[in-house]
Amino acid sequence: MTKQISPADKLRALLATGDLITMPCCFDALSAKLIEQEGFGLTFMSGFSASASRIGEPDLGLMSYGEVLDQARNITDAVSIPVIGDGDTGYGNAMNVRRTVAGFAKAGCAAVMIEDQLAPKRCGHTKGKEVVGRDEAFDRIKAAVDAREAGADILILARTDARHQHGLSEAIDRAAKFAELGADILFVEAPKTVAEMRELCAALPGPKMANIVEGGETPDLTPDELSDIGYQIAAYPLSLMAAAMKAMVETLQLMKAGKPRTDMLMDWGQLRNRIGFDAYYEESERYATSKRG
Repeated sequence: MTKQISPADKLRALLATGDLITMPCCFDALSAKLIEQEGFGLTFMSGFSASASRIGEPDLGLMSYGEVLDQARNITDAVSIPVIGDGDTGYGNAMNVRRTVAGFAKAGCAAVMIEDQLAPKRCGHTKGKEVVGRDEAFDRIKAAVDAREAGADILILARTDARHQHGLSEAIDRAAKFAELGADILFVEAPKTVAEMRELCAALPGPKMANIVEGGETPDLTPDELSDIGYQIAAYPLSLMAAAMKAMVETLQLMKAGKPRTDMLMDWGQLRNRIGFDAYYEESERYATSKRG
């Protein structure tokens, strides 16, 4: 029997290539399926977009651990590509972080992001965010790594938002300590210039992730430019959510005006196929009692 490759091992194999990974971020099972169908090898469950999609509220720490974990489980069940889960601050103290990491591993995530923001956290490109002190930040990552070492087959994506409150040097120092503690991927949120992006990539070991928010604080560079700087993952957390919202609002406005636009809609056959109707019917042919005329 062929041994099944774990989500974490799939991500390790992607990182081992050394190539830049373009990572569109999902917010539910359907958006994750579309990402996989278009040939991308990795996705991330954006906390910003998941909060908007699931509870219709901003990413300001309003979703509970249970809600986030349920959303992650739905996503991992829908795709075969590795998924990175957003573990926020770990939902409490270091022991909560351990539980969070173990929970995301059991839910099928390839990696989990743990950050050093003060709870309740804020989206990285919005106002009001603060970070905890160094000791607490380091304990969070130590606890996450301990959970991995205790048997959770998952990678640790360690994030710092210290650039906003304390400057780039503090952010680099924190990320360097995260790596020393055993984090697998480093994420310094919201550098403001290309020079800052180059400085942090040169200073830090291992794979680094860039977070590209269209209209946000970090320069919106091309994948080739990000690779040249030293990043290995380029995350696009809001692209799909923003595109979907724009299309839905425009469709609703036209519908309200009595001017529906069928050219804006996905073809009915393609819609059914991408959701999975065709695959379902093909598979159900194996079972006589599941057939319907």
